[in-house]
Amino acid sequence: MAGSTATGTGISTMGDVIHLNVGGSRFSTSRQTLTWIPDTFFGSLLSGRISTLKDETGAIFIDRDPKAFGVILNFLRTKEIDVRNIDIPIIRSEAEFYGITTLVKRLGLCEDLSQSSCGDVLFHGYIAPPAVPRQEPPTTPSTCRGGSESESRPGTVLRVNEPAARVSHSHSSSFDIRPSHSRNSSLDFRIPPRAPTHSRTSSADLRHARPLSYVESSCRSAKPEVSYGVPGHSNVNDLLRVCIIKGSHNWLAVAYSHFVCLYRMKESVGWYLCTTSCHMESNIERLAINAKVLAPNQVDHKDKMLAVSYGNNIQLWSVACIQDPTTLVEVGAFNLSVHVDDLFFIGSQLVAISHLGKVGVWHAMTQHWQIQDVVPITSFDTAGSFLLLGCNNGSIYYIDMQKFPLRMKDNDLLVTELYKDPSCDVITALSVYLTPKTSISGNWIEIAYGTSSGSVRVIVQHPETVGHGPQLFQTFTVHRSSVTKVMLSEKHLVSVCSEFNHVRTWTVTRFRGMISTQPGSTPLASFKVVSLEEADPHLSYAAGNEFGPYGLQDEEQVFVQKVVPETDRLFIRLSSTGRRICTIRSVDSSTVSAFRVHECEGSSRMGARPRRYLFTGHTNGAIQMWDITTALELCNKQEKKEEAQGIGGPTAEELLRMMEQWDYSSSVSNTPSISPSPSFLLYGVPHGGARLKASNLALLLHATQNEVAADPLKVTKC
Repeated sequence: MAGSTATGTGISTMGDVIHLNVGGSRFSTSRQTLTWIPDTFFGSLLSGRISTLKDETGAIFIDRDPKAFGVILNFLRTKEIDVRNIDIPIIRSEAEFYGITTLVKRLGLCEDLSQSSCGDVLFHGYIAPPAVPRQEPPTTPSTCRGGSESESRPGTVLRVNEPAARVSHSHSSSFDIRPSHSRNSSLDFRIPPRAPTHSRTSSADLRHARPLSYVESSCRSAKPEVSYGVPGHSNVNDLLRVCIIKGSHNWLAVAYSHFVCLYRMKESVGWYLCTTSCHMESNIERLAINAKVLAPNQVDHKDKMLAVSYGNNIQLWSVACIQDPTTLVEVGAFNLSVHVDDLFFIGSQLVAISHLGKVGVWHAMTQHWQIQDVVPITSFDTAGSFLLLGCNNGSIYYIDMQKFPLRMKDNDLLVTELYKDPSCDVITALSVYLTPKTSISGNWIEIAYGTSSGSVRVIVQHPETVGHGPQLFQTFTVHRSSVTKVMLSEKHLVSVCSEFNHVRTWTVTRFRGMISTQPGSTPLASFKVVSLEEADPHLSYAAGNEFGPYGLQDEEQVFVQKVVPETDRLFIRLSSTGRRICTIRSVDSSTVSAFRVHECEGSSRMGARPRRYLFTGHTNGAIQMWDITTALELCNKQEKKEEAQGIGGPTAEELLRMMEQWDYSSSVSNTPSISPSPSFLLYGVPHGGARLKASNLALLLHATQNEVAADPLKVTKC
């Protein structure tokens, strides 16, 4: 019946032969091949339920990937598929679009064979999301307990410029919205996106609206009780999103938008939740924890301190863990009078820094809060009891924290100028290395710093030499952009500039522990740690997504690369060479919202050593742990070296894949549709979706133009 027409559709089938134009490629097949699986896209297309568009030859036009369609068409013909030479996620996504459930289930099983909710050999543990403290009217108690009771405990509280709005200290009620551990738990904690997120569960049609999850329904029912930001409105996306992770010894502090959880690790029980702070009205922007603080009036002369900042304000607690439940006792609420940009501990002192030129210090022995005006600060580093400040006038200043008890009465933090840059460039990065003290050379202080002009300089000082300041040792002018990071360690010098985190590294030659000029520092590697950011990130994003380098200065350090803001994947790379150590992927496919590398104390057993872990916080509130020490050991094996030779950050294909997943998740538009999809237009997303910074957009355009190159990320101006 050549030239016959399907009833009511106007589609010329030429008998049982169907001609298709998929993305510009021609395909011819039979009606039976396309429709032997019921309730698919093709059945709707040929029955007229879906409108069609024909090309000049009369073939039905489908605006999809022709390469993937060829694989799917061969499956419809033979009922078999060879998974060795295909990209399973792409084919599975296309099969979901066409509604071929049989193929979706097979490919989903193939993915499950290589991916497990228990993770790979590097996966170390999983901490479930905590219960969210309920917002209560302001009260006067000054204690937050780890249990369900709230009580007031008297104590010495010194407050300076106490903020007008005090946070509630009642922890008597909370609502638990913890989900069960599942692979698609990330779907339960997001505002419905512009396109459905990827799920490993088989589905014939992803275009239907999914039902409300348990978390979403709980949050909606709790609207009158919980309010974050706008009164009466609960932002599901921010409710349990992990913002910052900080560690100290075997303690871990996790900051969410409006509360903090404190975890502890014991050899017998592993990591467990000790206590949760009360709800705070403002979004937490900075977090600091110190597990060993010398303080008076303590039974064991040791206490744990926890601090957060939001805007100009700082909240400080002591952690009373002598008996269960663990209790947070308020020590004080302080005000820096300007925005707090950095918050950390040096010994027993809590230090708050503002880039506008203010340093605030709280001393555990004197219980005194001190504010000092200095030159606008552009960088800082710590070494022992010293705090070094790089400033915009080209000078490096230092403060010795050990002298506080002697000079606090003078209202002077003893800010002393240490060195002046020869070109008076802004000091934009700073790193201090204290050489091991020996009877031969004493203890040398080595400082590497970067400037706004792109220069990297190394200066050295011998403390036993009286009357002489640091001497300029070496200068590198390899960067054309401002230096944002610099790290001087025992074996390497690492610098990072602002051009998409371009990294340059050198090997450092030492003689008797001191840096040497023979043969001097030699270039080692040049690479990029590309990390795209949203145009308007949250103020805590930088603190929670610091890419490193992480590690002690006398051992191998690593970068943690998060390519796009919304991703479930991190790349762990050596800071010295940029070589990839491993790839971390969330075990439940939830988005990584914060991460931190922390070294935990070893077991009490003889011979046990500290181990390094990567803690990843997720949008669903969970914490996942990864063994970086094991990853480094595997990487150092000869077979692993050969396997990973030449592999660094994400390849061009991996970069584009993550950009696609972040930008538009998966295509759900009907065919034919507008091409390109509006979600491809980075600044054209109407509501959902993050806009890219102008510099990030330039990088993507550059990568697209060089897509045919072997590695477009290696192109650099430096």
